[in-house]
Amino acid sequence: MWPEVERAKSENRHELVLGGNEIAERIGKEGLDPGIFTLTGLNYLDIHETSLGAIPDEIARLQNLQSLVLHSNKLESLNSGVTKLQKLKLLDLARNQLKEVSPEIDNLVNIVTFNFTFNCLGDFPELHNTRKLSVLDLSNNKLTKFPQVCNEGLSNLSELKLSENEIGTIPSEIGHLSSLKVLELGHNQIKSLPGELSDCTKLKVLGLKNNPISDRRLLKLIDQCRTKQIIDYVKAHSPKTATKTEQKGATKPTKDSESDNDEYKHTIRVHYAKESPKIILDESVKTVREFLVACLVSSVTFTEETFKKFIQIQNKLHETVCSKRNSSTIATHDFDKLPPGDLKYTTLPPTELQIQPLNRPNSMSGADLFTKLQTEANNLRKEKKRNTYSGIHKYLYLIEGRSRFPCLVNSQGTVISFPPITNSEVSKIEVGTKNLLIEVTSSLSLHLCKVAMETLLRELVMLVGHDLEVTQVKSTDVEGNLRVVYPSKTDLVFEGNEIRVVRD
Repeated sequence: MWPEVERAKSENRHELVLGGNEIAERIGKEGLDPGIFTLTGLNYLDIHETSLGAIPDEIARLQNLQSLVLHSNKLESLNSGVTKLQKLKLLDLARNQLKEVSPEIDNLVNIVTFNFTFNCLGDFPELHNTRKLSVLDLSNNKLTKFPQVCNEGLSNLSELKLSENEIGTIPSEIGHLSSLKVLELGHNQIKSLPGELSDCTKLKVLGLKNNPISDRRLLKLIDQCRTKQIIDYVKAHSPKTATKTEQKGATKPTKDSESDNDEYKHTIRVHYAKESPKIILDESVKTVREFLVACLVSSVTFTEETFKKFIQIQNKLHETVCSKRNSSTIATHDFDKLPPGDLKYTTLPPTELQIQPLNRPNSMSGADLFTKLQTEANNLRKEKKRNTYSGIHKYLYLIEGRSRFPCLVNSQGTVISFPPITNSEVSKIEVGTKNLLIEVTSSLSLHLCKVAMETLLRELVMLVGHDLEVTQVKSTDVEGNLRVVYPSKTDLVFEGNEIRVVRD
């Protein structure tokens, strides 16, 4: 039995991460350790960047799996055993060599995220039963037809990514996707847009660049990346081919409306300042922990009690919304403790990353911190006579074996965040903190970052009992090209009348 598997078994772990050159060599010589499939308590399994060419049938034994991450391997097919994992919420098979996917994948009734980007798929099965599906990424494949997902059974689908394929048409049934917020179809063979696209009333991001659109006026709008104008144009100029029952009831007022102010208990005011903070995204994060959103919350007033509750809220969100930091990680900083200038989100080798971790007196390397935390965890586990880790120690598997660690550094090059493990003492928030810089990172999707951020801001405004002033933070690449803006004008849309969002 491999030492990583044996350790997971002896410590009754619920997560196992295997990847890198050493694991790839083992798999190449002796295949995957069958002991993995005796760990029936696993809820998170990650085998990445190896020579794995097939998923063993024994995968079906892991009935408690909620996340199965198998990106960057050499898989050519999806074992039917995966479709029997009824608790599965995340399936990541990006960067493999898949040529087909079995229709049985529609049996995964609890799935939330499918990631099949960078494969060789020429077709994709019809989905009806995956009613909880929120994100489907089929970009960078060989699809010639739009996937058969445009039905009312997939009413929760909010992100559909199909860029870099050979798709020729968008079906008129696209209007059935009532929750669709992101539709990416750049670099395909689309010549026209159906009028039913305007029925996707929640659509905020529509990517259509590099398609042979025949309407020149529409093509100009697409090149300018103006989603609202594209939708308005489609509504006015593109005929509908499918009949659709008109929705009953009057149109609801937008959340930004200044009317009926008294109905709202809390207010978030969003500012789009020209001199807002900026984060530069280094190219290296794409292979480690690619996604990041951030914002600045100003003039916060904490008491001893509300500050303690805020820390408890963060911890709770890490366990729930962030799926034990598997899907995303939240970090908060005292903005007034940061020097002026842009921040940078990058990666460093474990021995070169230097950080003074939260509540620690000295600075240390990422490698030393990992070793120290692992030693502490083992000693604590023996002392308490437990089989599992607790506290920050239970997240160590998320970086185990990594050749580079992600980090956020200030304008002076000091590391202030080492996700998903810890923040730095130098930017630690306290009761007296007035201006909060909040960052959320993820290795899976930008959508998951936004979900965690929105949840935290909702909890924060209800906790402090006064209006929140939220300033937009922009993220760019090293050349200055805009990558992410948060909150954009389409973010922070809350259901009900409890929270009002007012934008500049």
